[in-house]
Amino acid sequence: MAPNESRRRIHDEKLYGHFISFTCYRRRLLLRDKRARGIVIYYLAEQLKNRNAECMGFVVMLDHVHALVRFDEPGQLSIFMSQWKRRSSLGLKKLYRETFTENELRIDLDKPMWQPRYHSFEIYSKSKAIEKIKYMHRNPVKAGLVKRPEDWLHSSARWYTDKKPVGVSLTKAF
Repeated sequence: MAPNESRRRIHDEKLYGHFISFTCYRRRLLLRDKRARGIVIYYLAEQLKNRNAECMGFVVMLDHVHALVRFDEPGQLSIFMSQWKRRSSLGLKKLYRETFTENELRIDLDKPMWQPRYHSFEIYSKSKAIEKIKYMHRNPVKAGLVKRPEDWLHSSARWYTDKKPVGVSLTKAF
């Protein structure tokens, strides 16, 4: 490890929520297409089921993703994230190959879809969970994509405001 490189540590030894964030490779806008955002949500739901996890909220933006998840046993986050990113990457590449010609694509599918790492912030309290959920839901408004959080179809905001399905089974924060 380089002298001024810090050692990254993911805390996953206790049962608490994880506010996770990850970005598209080099912040490319790989999720501009709504079908691409749908793929990310589909694989989130799949991994939640596979890991017996709960999701308290999520948002899929044009170049990054946030989610608040909780597991029923420790040590699940790394596996969960690895599988979610791997499977969604394969799904996204398949979408782009099948949908666009090489001239239209403008994306090098030999490069990764996601940055190698993710960020995790441990959530210990209901108030912090609510803060992070509001932050996620405001992302599309702040980016100028919609006027109200519940208008963005690729987040959990509609579930919180109107109890509408969002493609992922959700649970209230703590």
